[in-house]
Amino acid sequence: MQAQPSPDAILQTGLAFWASKTLLSAIELGVFTQLARGPADLVGLRDALGLHPRSARDFFDALVALGFLVRTDGVYANTAETDLFLDRAKPSYVGGILEMANTRLYPFWRGLTLALRTGLPQNEVAHGGPNLFDTLYADPARLEQFLAAMTGISRGANLAIARKFPWKDHRSFVDVGTAQGDLAAQIALANPHLRGTGFDLPGVRPIFENYIRAIGVDDRVAFAQGSFFDQELPKADVVLMGHILHDWDLPTKRMLIGKAYDALPEGGALVVYESIIDDERRENAFGLLMSLNMLIETPGGFDYTGADCAGWMEEAGFRQTRVEHLVGPDSMVVGIR
Repeated sequence: MQAQPSPDAILQTGLAFWASKTLLSAIELGVFTQLARGPADLVGLRDALGLHPRSARDFFDALVALGFLVRTDGVYANTAETDLFLDRAKPSYVGGILEMANTRLYPFWRGLTLALRTGLPQNEVAHGGPNLFDTLYADPARLEQFLAAMTGISRGANLAIARKFPWKDHRSFVDVGTAQGDLAAQIALANPHLRGTGFDLPGVRPIFENYIRAIGVDDRVAFAQGSFFDQELPKADVVLMGHILHDWDLPTKRMLIGKAYDALPEGGALVVYESIIDDERRENAFGLLMSLNMLIETPGGFDYTGADCAGWMEEAGFRQTRVEHLVGPDSMVVGIR
């Protein structure tokens, strides 16, 4: 017999913001960082975080029910995942993107319906402010949070690219829009024969150099400042663009791919990676939702399929293209000049 229709999935998705905001507030409050120092009972954890008694127990137990904490005999502790990925003191911390989601994206997504009707961003621009990147780069603290967020959302893919791509065939690379420099750092760590460059706007330099120095690859990875709108890209055997193309409209995407082509030698490679939408546009929900986020945040940005990107590469002159899955929703599109 055919199962009766159920509203469960509708209600769970429609109210999913309850769980989302609970997790985001826990990160903001430092719940997981606090518990990484040691398990705590209700009163100890509540007082350490400065929470009101009224709903602290519900808050912590909701995190237990959602699978982000464990509770044994009244004592709360992190799970293996939250201890590794949501403790701010660990280099494996991925909460930067979630901190940005909490402070920026959560309130802006309230305007999704209006954005769908108008095609206009719903961030600071909607209220007469500067665009996303002008806003971020004008405030060093906000810029540092944004760059850390990019590391958080990219770390798994960065590690996969460092291992999966055939680096033995190349000697140099440039990471365009490098942010903190985690992609460049992971590639250099995994491939000692390579020399790399992180290319980004001048304000990124101190953040990049501090990060690269802390990772210990500053002898092989350097920073080159500039704007990919105003100048050519640095020459290298491999050009990488991670979470870059989706920020821009189609003419800008094509322009950037063309600049990458010009920066490469014969046999060189362009690696584009982000949450590439599956060609049938049915499975990678994260990639499709990320494209809606580009609607909220940018005047013309959108995410795209692997076939879309391969087609733009071929238009630019790349003779071979391929799409490879990396991790989670992320894939890379590789073009060979």
